[in-house]
Amino acid sequence: MEKMNIISFLYLFVSLVFSIATASSDSGLYPGYYDRVCPEALPAIKRVVGDAIAQERRMGASLLRLHFHDCFVNGCDASILLDQTSTIDGEKNAAPNANFARGFEVIDKIKLEVDKVCGRPVVSCADILTVAARDSVVALGGPSWNVKLGRRDSTTASRAAADANIPSPFMDLPALIKNFKDQGLDEEDLVVLSGAHTLGFAQCRTFRDRIYRDTNIDPAFASHLRTICPQVGSESSLAPLDPTPSSFDVKYFTDLMSKKGLLRSDQALFNGGETDELVSKYNGDRNEFFEDFAESMIKMGDIKPLTGNRGQVRNNCRKIN
Repeated sequence: MEKMNIISFLYLFVSLVFSIATASSDSGLYPGYYDRVCPEALPAIKRVVGDAIAQERRMGASLLRLHFHDCFVNGCDASILLDQTSTIDGEKNAAPNANFARGFEVIDKIKLEVDKVCGRPVVSCADILTVAARDSVVALGGPSWNVKLGRRDSTTASRAAADANIPSPFMDLPALIKNFKDQGLDEEDLVVLSGAHTLGFAQCRTFRDRIYRDTNIDPAFASHLRTICPQVGSESSLAPLDPTPSSFDVKYFTDLMSKKGLLRSDQALFNGGETDELVSKYNGDRNEFFEDFAESMIKMGDIKPLTGNRGQVRNNCRKIN
């Protein structure tokens, strides 16, 4: 009887430990995935990201955007990194990415450094994108969070899916809500993740219609932007998405409340609709924005990951093995 009790206790103990280990994520991902196989992986990513941002502050926003644009196209699987081939219609050539997405060379540097410290390719490009996004936010003054890991890399990409699924800067609120809902994200995720536009710049072609045609825009703000973005030409001229494009703060939301959202899709979040209250909340509470941003980034990172035997760990992030 005593032996049976001991066995029962051990069974319960092992079951409890297993349940705690697996409860970290329904997706099969968990923060300690590389702790045993390569504990130096995450510090290596942080070093390279830090060096890249020290050379060009804008790079933090670019790395964060790569992660967004990856996850919204068939999940967080590094498909955005694949170059065009005869059999792969690369997402780099999709309208939301062509001449917009950048930072690929930094990802290449991270991959080389991580494989060097690990001794072999054990860290996926998908996980590199996810960790680099977090480290970029932290480097620019934003919140940190425990990134769940264990994603594998896709063996294909879809330009058509990128064109269809990456949210457009011209979308109105109903279209944005549907776009995020299709990814399993709700209205709070929409508003808080749009807050990533506290970092970086946008090209003239993405906001020209807004500054010449929209009425829900501060006149002086529109007038200033017209000096950067004429009605014809200067397609790639840049304007900051908020007044402090290299600092992770709440000024993006302050701008929306003053009708100074750069993109039509930004101002749609505060335009008399159902998300106005969320914009007001984050504008007035930096800590809540930081906390909710971290939670929504984790949630986005859980979109359809490849785990187990699905996918692969690429030797080169730009091409399949």
